Amino acid sequence: MLRFMPVGDSQTIGSAGEHTWRYRMWQHLRTTYSGPFAVVGPRETLYDKATDAPTSYEYADPDFPRAHLAGWGEGWLHMAPLIGGAVRAHRADVLLVALGLIDLGFYTNAGQTAANVRTFVAEARAANPRVGIVALPVIPNVRAQTEPDFAAEVAAFNELLAKALADLDEPRSPLLLASPPPGYETHLDTYDGTHPNASGEHKIAEAFAEAMYQGWELGGQYERSA
Repeated sequence: MLRFMPVGDSQTIGSAGEHTWRYRMWQHLRTTYSGPFAVVGPRETLYDKATDAPTSYEYADPDFPRAHLAGWGEGWLHMAPLIGGAVRAHRADVLLVALGLIDLGFYTNAGQTAANVRTFVAEARAANPRVGIVALPVIPNVRAQTEPDFAAEVAAFNELLAKALADLDEPRSPLLLASPPPGYETHLDTYDGTHPNASGEHKIAEAFAEAMYQGWELGGQYERSA
């Protein structure tokens, strides 16, 4: 059985009542991956805006497997110390990682964030030497559109992320850089300039799906469902 672990920040954990891109990916794998698979991780909740905490179990589809390693306001900085234990405990085979925006916005610059990427990869591999990782670059967001200095940090980090994954890639533990979701627009694909709406969820899931299909021949081409 292939075990997928979604890893991310607020764009990944989602809020009460949302589907999240994790749900769209699960739907995609159910229809395109021929073998058994599971979605794994140490956490299950969604973020609840009413309590300002990750306490909600109000998933839009009760059949969706809830497991993940994502947190509102958490980035590479926070996940690097956690990933080894999570991979080991849940026997994760593939990590689907969407991080970076929070780091650059609040904690670390591009170079420091890229260093945390390398630590993350090392810790994941220490737990599973054959783990595969697909990482999404920081995608369009309203802050990058309104703050030139922040936009420059995002661009610099995305270049450093690509370099880190290329440097660290190896056959037994392959690393993929997903392409930015094609046509992703903050005014069309988010509900607040940062967090994806249904359209954005599909586009993020498609970015991961296409990377795995093209890079590893895993799954199939992404077809949007309701």
